[in-house]
Amino acid sequence: MSTAAFRLPVRRRVLAPGARVAVTGAGGYSGRVLTRALLESGVRVTNLTGHPERGTPFGERVQSARLDFARPLELEESLQGCDVLFNTYWVRFALAGKDHDVAVRNSATLFEVARRAGVRRIVHTSVANPSEDSSLTYYRGKARVERALRESGLAYAILRPTVFFGEGDVLMTNLAWCARHSPVSLVPGDGRYRVQPVHVADFATAMARAAEAEENFVADAAGPEVYTFDELVLRVGRAMGKRPRIVHAPAGIVRAATAVLGALHGDVLLTRAEIDALEDDLLASRGAPTGSTSLGAWFDENSANLGRSWANEIGLHYR
Repeated sequence: MSTAAFRLPVRRRVLAPGARVAVTGAGGYSGRVLTRALLESGVRVTNLTGHPERGTPFGERVQSARLDFARPLELEESLQGCDVLFNTYWVRFALAGKDHDVAVRNSATLFEVARRAGVRRIVHTSVANPSEDSSLTYYRGKARVERALRESGLAYAILRPTVFFGEGDVLMTNLAWCARHSPVSLVPGDGRYRVQPVHVADFATAMARAAEAEENFVADAAGPEVYTFDELVLRVGRAMGKRPRIVHAPAGIVRAATAVLGALHGDVLLTRAEIDALEDDLLASRGAPTGSTSLGAWFDENSANLGRSWANEIGLHYR
């Protein structure tokens, strides 16, 4: 169905208090916000994670089980009794033997295990504008995972976020860090491509409501404001009382500069594919916005802390 035509269902008590669900990465970025909302509704949450020893911010209220795709029987046992699986599993870039092809295979395994375990519905996090014809393995892989879910025989909801913002997000946190610590902002290409961020709490609300729909559907998840990338850089700078000097440069030069900056932090700031996705205008929705939180207002409300910390992707997921 058309993503532009979809509207989230009116909330119904399908997930009654005491219902059990599973969340991949309940201690992760979007998973943490979603889990908090589910717990507040009285829903029991099992956390599926590659790092069960880390626990979650929710203490004993959330039990963790290992997300080990090489042990499908153990994973099936962890999903027994779960009504809904909220899936946020993916890899941002290739590292430590994990790439997008591996993530596609692992996702298909997860869907099959969920089917065998008797899970009723999967609410899946994809990405805006995926395509199996894409030259970018991230977007091509996301489209392949969507197809695997559609063909799984399970009821599903697929949400396609543009890019997140909120406390601790990677892109906005590190964009603000750069704006605070440098008078020059290096922007690939002409900077006119669009970005339409969605607040992570708005996305978590959409995920919870999608679990209660009866129909299968695919929908974008995007915020109410659309910026060009140049406008985004200037807006975050304005919130901090700065006016960054924007310098447009070829993508190759920006890749080299961000690689150096990432190395200084032991991290990856932007991948080549992410720069290509920006310039291809893939971080904006073609449909109506689903989120209501203003990015500009959020920048202003959090101006005192913007850009004072770095969000380390590798430190969070690989160390």
